[in-house]
Amino acid sequence: MNTPATVLNAIRSAGFEDIYAKVAEGHPLSFEDGVRLYSSNAITAIGYLANLVRERKHGNQAFYVKNRQLNPTNVCEYNCMFCSFKRDEGEEGAYVMSLGEIRTRIEEAAALGVREIHIVSGLHPNLSFSYYTDMLRLVKEVDPNMHIKAFTAVEIEYYAEIYDMTIEEVLSRFIEAGLDAMPGGGAEIFAQRVRDKICDQKATAEGWLRVHRAAHKLGLVTNATMLYGHIERIEEKVDHLIQLRDLQTDSLAQAKGHFNTFIPLAYQHENNRLKKLPKATAIEDLKNIAIPRLLLHNFPHIKAYWVVIGPELAQIALAYGADEVEGTIIEETIMAMAGTDSSGGMTEHELVKIIERAGRQPVQRDALYNVVGESAA
Repeated sequence: MNTPATVLNAIRSAGFEDIYAKVAEGHPLSFEDGVRLYSSNAITAIGYLANLVRERKHGNQAFYVKNRQLNPTNVCEYNCMFCSFKRDEGEEGAYVMSLGEIRTRIEEAAALGVREIHIVSGLHPNLSFSYYTDMLRLVKEVDPNMHIKAFTAVEIEYYAEIYDMTIEEVLSRFIEAGLDAMPGGGAEIFAQRVRDKICDQKATAEGWLRVHRAAHKLGLVTNATMLYGHIERIEEKVDHLIQLRDLQTDSLAQAKGHFNTFIPLAYQHENNRLKKLPKATAIEDLKNIAIPRLLLHNFPHIKAYWVVIGPELAQIALAYGADEVEGTIIEETIMAMAGTDSSGGMTEHELVKIIERAGRQPVQRDALYNVVGESAA
């Protein structure tokens, strides 16, 4: 391995020679390694180590997708402290999309060449189960090749409870109706101390992991997230990542499905009850991309989610472990309501330029990371 002398000096100065040896040999890092990395601000050394893994897996490629967000309702029975999206039924600004409205959005997306519909909703207490299955079937009716990534583990667990089904029954009926994959939202931080304070009504860590384990056994590819930049501690972030890694190990050995992508989510402060917390710095953003790339050796992809860290930092993150900048995300709502500048999405041309100017090769993917054609510059 031809490592520049300046980088070797940075690794030595940070005391990361042993971690460097593990990364170079492809050995998993320990919990203690993760804590040391998060406790250090040697971002050059951390970034270099993460980039070794990133380029080992993907070379110079950087992925993007033509996708559209769909948030059918913002009515939610839960009341998480960090959420700016939720409304109570009957409250000003609350909405539920009709199937006709959803059809219009899907037809618009199909006309634009969108490959993936990403569906996440509030936890509405008074919608029928058929509302969701009809919605999935509608997407496939409009475009049979449209890939549906829908319903967080929190939603799946909630539907199982209110419709008196098992998690496996909910997932199986959704798969029958057209579900192709699941997003990773709702994981937040697995530590119960944090969940008790910021999302005590939401699915437990065990519940979130149980849903994804069941999804993997049924053959679904899913994503995973981690919410950072609020009240979490370093050890809690590392524990979160190790638990994800352990489930991935089990799924790769025993199940048909698995985790595809890890997405670190910077906490957004506007319009919610944690708005007084300081915003995560750029260094923290990069560390929360690079260190997961090092700890999650068995995850194929790490996403630099431009929606929450901005396109400029997402571009830099392509040298800090990330191999994707997300997608066009037409009509993003949830993060926009928390203060991001994402509601208008991004054009394919803009995404390609971001990647090219980072010195990477843009690759348009489908939802399963199959290459779908030449990128449009």
